[in-house]
Amino acid sequence: MADKVGFVLGGGGVLGASHLGMMRALLEAGISPDVIVGTSIGAFNGAYLASAPTLATVDALEHLWRTTLATGKAFRPGAWETMLNVARSRTHLLSTKVFADFVDAHLPVSTFEELEVEFQCVAASIEKAQARWFTSGALRDPILASCALPPFFAPVVIDGEHHYDGGLVDSIPLGQAVRLGASIVYVLQVGRVENPMVVPRNFAGVALATFEIARRHNFTDALAHVPDGVEVHVLPTGADETGVLTTFGHGQEDKMIARIDLAHAATQAYLTEGAPGPV
Repeated sequence: MADKVGFVLGGGGVLGASHLGMMRALLEAGISPDVIVGTSIGAFNGAYLASAPTLATVDALEHLWRTTLATGKAFRPGAWETMLNVARSRTHLLSTKVFADFVDAHLPVSTFEELEVEFQCVAASIEKAQARWFTSGALRDPILASCALPPFFAPVVIDGEHHYDGGLVDSIPLGQAVRLGASIVYVLQVGRVENPMVVPRNFAGVALATFEIARRHNFTDALAHVPDGVEVHVLPTGADETGVLTTFGHGQEDKMIARIDLAHAATQAYLTEGAPGPV
């Protein structure tokens, strides 16, 4: 029986630019996915690739990143709209409308059923306090839910349930790819797992560190319990991970765009030079 190849796309806001370089290197090496699972920005990138896993698709997605996503413009309204939204909601900074309009305008297909490759994404259900995996129907709302990072965005309501960012429950969903039968898994992460955690020194650092522990926990546990016979490759970003916890790209667009080329070169080296072996 042929191996089932899984691509796992982790969350990380504009750091998800790294996914583009990894995708390109994998496809150039003749490695194509049979199943894709994604969280947060990995849900958008993953659905886009699943629409047709070709270099032409990566070209189109990379154009979106270089022109819009890396700047954060696909997520943020103007300053005045942001202030109005905070005043009205008291729970979140940004409306999901800007990103919803972006998804509607640019995602090549609108439903899971139209995708060429099996795809799933995850969000965190508030009412059930657990992961909810989306596998069928319209793509837009599950992607919005998977990207609804608090307190930036309001929870996204689907079937009467409120959902926050999938990173709260499964930031790098390796376990789901294994459950779906993938025997060779390529983990397209955004750099966090390459960078060791440090003890926080201020209040902002405490908030970031606690959230980051929650984000990494499921992945490290899944990695430790990979079944025999499953091969896992955690791809490198090639980036200097100073400031790795950055979520939005305001004021650092060039750095975010540079991550595409850095990840491409690092993943090429991994695949062709036998850099670190599979986990």
